[in-house]
Amino acid sequence: MQTNNDTHTVSNAPCRRALHASRAALAGAVPHSVIALLARIAMGSTFWLSARTKVDGLLTLKDSTFFLFENEYALPALPVNVAAYLATYSEHLFALMLFVGLGSRLGAAGMLGITAVIQLLVYPSAWPTHLGWAVLLLVIIAHGPGKLSLDHVLFGRR
Repeated sequence: MQTNNDTHTVSNAPCRRALHASRAALAGAVPHSVIALLARIAMGSTFWLSARTKVDGLLTLKDSTFFLFENEYALPALPVNVAAYLATYSEHLFALMLFVGLGSRLGAAGMLGITAVIQLLVYPSAWPTHLGWAVLLLVIIAHGPGKLSLDHVLFGRR
């Protein structure tokens, strides 16, 4: 509450109510299915494009991929060959899962795990990018892939 110069009480409650109502209307204007689809496309594309840089043809790993895993990424506790194949094939699989919306929560959780490994062990200074990825993936994990997904068509999941 505020007072004006005439010592009359002035309430800003109507303004707060109007602001709250407009925010609620705006939040409801974009259906979850659209947000989830955009999140799935964004993260699927990010991981798909990354995976495609690591292979020749369909799924043949490039020599440069093994070089990256040995010299650039240098993951502890995993042999270079295992890490290279596991990461590359996982990126492909999880991206496809998000694109079609089948097993979306599992695919998003897998991507979140990969993101955590990248953040903690490979590129810790890239946290702003990884934080954005994590938010998009958590939307999918927490709220599902939406109605524009095979999960919804086949299983009635949101």
